[in-house]
Amino acid sequence: MMHRFETQKTGSSSKSFLLSVVCFCVIVCLFLLGVSRVSDRTDAQASETLHQAVSRGIVRCYTIEGAYPESLQYLKDYYGLTYDEERFFVDYQVLGSNLLPDVTIIDRRKQP
Repeated sequence: MMHRFETQKTGSSSKSFLLSVVCFCVIVCLFLLGVSRVSDRTDAQASETLHQAVSRGIVRCYTIEGAYPESLQYLKDYYGLTYDEERFFVDYQVLGSNLLPDVTIIDRRKQP
């Protein structure tokens, strides 16, 4: 007698379920890794963009006024510099009236 339409239970359904769960976990891990990398790149770009904005403000001030700005606050007040002060710490060191100020930008979210 032929039993063409009967299924045999050999435990293959539990193996395929386990394989599905493992594949799902791998896909989720790859997705999270991708999101993390994109987030790191975005953070680096935000810091670089701020550094460029500060540098442009410094050069603009020197071009217009003939002297470098005496403080970061001066750039904010007269040259429209804005940034997220809770996220970034900007260390602005004046080296002299005719020397380019030293600017260091620290992303506070990356600090331990």
